[in-house]
Amino acid sequence: MTSEKKVTIHTDGSCLGNPGPGGWCAILDWDGQEKTLVGGHSHTTNNRMELLAVIRALEALTRPCTVNIYTDSQYVRNAIEKGWLEGWKKKGWKTAAKKPVKNQDLWTQLSKLLEKHDVKFHWVRGHSGHPENERCDALANAQAGLGGLTPDPGYP
Repeated sequence: MTSEKKVTIHTDGSCLGNPGPGGWCAILDWDGQEKTLVGGHSHTTNNRMELLAVIRALEALTRPCTVNIYTDSQYVRNAIEKGWLEGWKKKGWKTAAKKPVKNQDLWTQLSKLLEKHDVKFHWVRGHSGHPENERCDALANAQAGLGGLTPDPGYP
């Protein structure tokens, strides 16, 4: 799939305790325009927030796009770029160790979104001065620290 619309997305997820209150952030950049998305839940995990940042960013796209996603999550990047996600689906959502895949609800959502866009994931080292990653980290942490967040409906 190719698209004329090119979008750069930076994402991060945060959890104050793991599990604990969590936040996520995505910064979308296209044609010099920028949009920041944030959210969070009162009881969740860091990996769920990392995934949710990517999901909410891709959901915000109104048509198929060529997307470069920059994340400090090896979990998210490797699952896509190393083919883990496709393997989990083929094995009935079981890991190589034959255990249920964690966060299957979010992986299912992300898998559907990846079918709509031409997406490439890039890993950036967290807390290393990358400007957009630092912004995402600060905003995700701020979301995690807010009171009144709703529980994560997919987290037991």
